[in-house]
Amino acid sequence: MLDNKRLKNLGINIKSERLRKNISQERLAELTNISRNSVSLIETGKINPTVLKVLDIASVLGTDLNALTKDI
Repeated sequence: MLDNKRLKNLGINIKSERLRKNISQERLAELTNISRNSVSLIETGKINPTVLKVLDIASVLGTDLNALTKDI
């Protein structure tokens, strides 16, 4: 149960940062070499991305890993 909440918080943080940077899910997917569906599943906390994928997302969004992992 705790893992689900943590994944949801990670997804919320990623989505918030993506929207703040005005980047679509499709563009984030292209830049991180994952599917748009996977981006959606990450943002809704339905899948657990690898640490390396979260690092890729942080890099593309131009943000610190700590910002994406806040409150998880």
